[in-house]
Amino acid sequence: MYASDKEALEALNTKQQQLLQEIGKVIVGQDQVIREVTTAIFAGGHVLLVGVPGLAKTLLVNTIAQALGLQFNRIQFTPDLMPSDIVGSEILNEQRQFQFMKGPLFANIVLADEINRTPPKTQSALLEAMQERSVTVAGQNYPLPSPFFVLATQNPIEQEGTYPLPEAQLDRFMFNTWVDYPTHAEELSVVKATTSDVTTSVRPVISGEEILYFQQLIRRMPIADNVLEYAVGLAGKTRPGRERATAEVNAYLSWGAGPRASQYLVVGAKVNAALNGKYSPDIADVQAVALPILRHRIVRNYKAEAEGHTVESIIDGLL
Repeated sequence: MYASDKEALEALNTKQQQLLQEIGKVIVGQDQVIREVTTAIFAGGHVLLVGVPGLAKTLLVNTIAQALGLQFNRIQFTPDLMPSDIVGSEILNEQRQFQFMKGPLFANIVLADEINRTPPKTQSALLEAMQERSVTVAGQNYPLPSPFFVLATQNPIEQEGTYPLPEAQLDRFMFNTWVDYPTHAEELSVVKATTSDVTTSVRPVISGEEILYFQQLIRRMPIADNVLEYAVGLAGKTRPGRERATAEVNAYLSWGAGPRASQYLVVGAKVNAALNGKYSPDIADVQAVALPILRHRIVRNYKAEAEGHTVESIIDGLL
């Protein structure tokens, strides 16, 4: 596709700028959120977006799907949603043969809206798809289209009638991205744009084949031993009772991040370096992606909650 990896990295930068430009036509502000979602896409990871209602989480995912020119499906998770509703099911066709009808999960980008509103049975069906990138129905295995991303949203306020995601499922998400309120200036722009009759259209700037190529390019990127050591050491520091744990971790955490965090820290740092025009990641790149990667992988104990120590402040203390 490109003459050299250097040329490909420059092309990736250009594509990223075009992508941000297209998304910026619809989404005002939220630069950090957009950056994290695009980083996860080039790293081949899934993202959990957490934020109160009305912050354009769904619109953001929809816009990104349009700009990437990928097939997009939205699944609204409800308490009565069954695994067959998302995966698909077998039906009896006119020839009296069983035929598999694909569910909404068969798309490149799947928006799992309000993921914590569905029972564990359906959440686990999504879990297999996220990890194996395939689904099993009636003993048959069906591969999902490539590239495949799950972008899930959840609302942190209402906890009644919800089924919190189990740790195993949370661990499958590369990033836990916090979507915050817009600034006053951003909100003015949003209201101005959405209460007029101006319509904007987003054009696709990158294809599925290019995304798969860039994902492989990121994997080929070299990484220095000291950066690798730092990334693995950072994940190790979050584990209470282990040799690398700090006094603060031992005092305030009940569980730390697993080896998957180390893998994501390295891949995330590589993408961050590539998007900043560097040919190899450094420690600053690992630090740039550490918060969204570790945020949902460490569990505070009662003492930390009682004394008001947030997950973010504990992670900042480790960097």
